Parts: sequence; structure tokens; C-alpha cells
Amino acid sequence: QVQLVESGGGLVQPGDSLTLSCVASGSISRLYARGWSRQAPGKQREWLATITEDDHTNYADSVQGRFTVFRDGAKNTINLRMNGLKPEDTAVYYCQGMEAGANDYWGRGTRVTVSS
Repeated sequence: QVQLVESGGGLVQPGDSLTLSCVASGSISRLYARGWSRQAPGKQREWLATITEDDHTNYADSVQGRFTVFRDGAKNTINLRMNGLKPEDTAVYYCQGMEAGANDYWGRGTRVTVSS
């Protein structure tokens, strides 16, 4: 089993930057990648970015160039740096862990609100 805990959400103004963190515990060696998704009110969950265990990254077109997923040096922690935040980025942000041949793991999410 893998547990994922997100942190770093909050209320920010348009144009601000914010960094979210996801700490993994448990059998993290099973994961081949981790990522971030978000769910805005009334909308379906949207994939944002993935980082593999050898640090290859992929991004959704909607956040390419504004968001960066990276590891902070600790094997069990990944971050999502978000620049130029817009009101439409308001959502609950979830960390995702991917294991081959198994269901994905999800954290409980951290809420980001972008409002003036």
C-alpha cells in the first residue's frame, strides 16, 4: 500500500505562484510514476502532470509552461510549482501514484482558490 498526503494549498490572488507538495509513504518502490490532477467545482477530474521515477515529466496542454512538477531531493516527495495562477485554476489538487498492474493511489487533495 502507498499513502499520499498533499499540502500547500490556500487562497491566492490572480498572478500569484504556489507550490504544492505530495509526500508518499508505504511501499513507494512499487510506483513507476506520480502525478497531479485537479477537480474544479462541477467539473470532472483533470490530469495535469506526471513525473516518472527517473524524472521524466509530461504536462497537460492547459498547464504546460506555467506548472512544473519536480522532486525536491527526497525520493518520497514531489512538488507542483504553479505560476501565473488564474481564477480558473481554482480546484482541489490531488496527488496520484501509479503502480503497474494495479489501481492508482490518490491523496485526499489540497484546495487552491485563486481570487482577488
